[in-house]
Amino acid sequence: MDIATLVGIVSAFALVLSAIIMGGGLGMFINIPSMLIVVGGTIGATMVNYPLRDVLSVIKVVKNVFFTKVWSTQEVVDRFVEFANKSRREGILALESEVPSLTDPFLVKGLQLTIDGMEPEAIRDILETEIEYLEERHKSGAEILTTMATFFPAMGMIGTLIGLVQMLRTMSDPSTIGPSMAVALLTTFYGAVAANLVCLPMAGKLKKRSQEEALVKEMIISGIVSVANGENPRVIEQKLHSFVPPSARKSRFE
Repeated sequence: MDIATLVGIVSAFALVLSAIIMGGGLGMFINIPSMLIVVGGTIGATMVNYPLRDVLSVIKVVKNVFFTKVWSTQEVVDRFVEFANKSRREGILALESEVPSLTDPFLVKGLQLTIDGMEPEAIRDILETEIEYLEERHKSGAEILTTMATFFPAMGMIGTLIGLVQMLRTMSDPSTIGPSMAVALLTTFYGAVAANLVCLPMAGKLKKRSQEEALVKEMIISGIVSVANGENPRVIEQKLHSFVPPSARKSRFE
């Protein structure tokens, strides 16, 4: 689990709720009609804007915000130096014994193609195509969350207009002014909170995750192609270190 995401969301909501409670109580900020307008309106508008399968996929995308774990770049370097050493000592087919212990499907696929004797450039083409579609899926998820962040405040404004219309039509009855004004203001509040504390931060985290995952997969491609070409482990390490910041580089040959 990504602790930063969890701590960020919990702390943001905790601080907002604390300020509300200190200012007079939580009950006055709970309004079911306002929630229905903001949440229902946003979901409906999103379903109009995107195919149903894409909207449903947001559930899986949100799960990735909390639970996706990306390899560290140093882990990738170390693993491919080991592969290169074993391949040079025992032959490329010896790497088949490494496949069952691997948990990354992308690495397994690349290594299996190498073991099967496919040409290095053909392996690169296949794996790079997979990265392109992976980035497209991630981009789609982040785009839906960004769109929802646009709809939430818009639905809040619609709720505000509804509340104002209700208030103005019943000005002769003072008892109705308070509930109507509550709907008018709370819908804007709900929309702003949902957009700025949930959707936009999650969209930003997904974009960052996508960049990190694409970088690691590019490293894997470079490592796979180098192993398939039978390059020296030291050379492979130097190649993969080009993906790593200088301050984080650790050589196994020093």
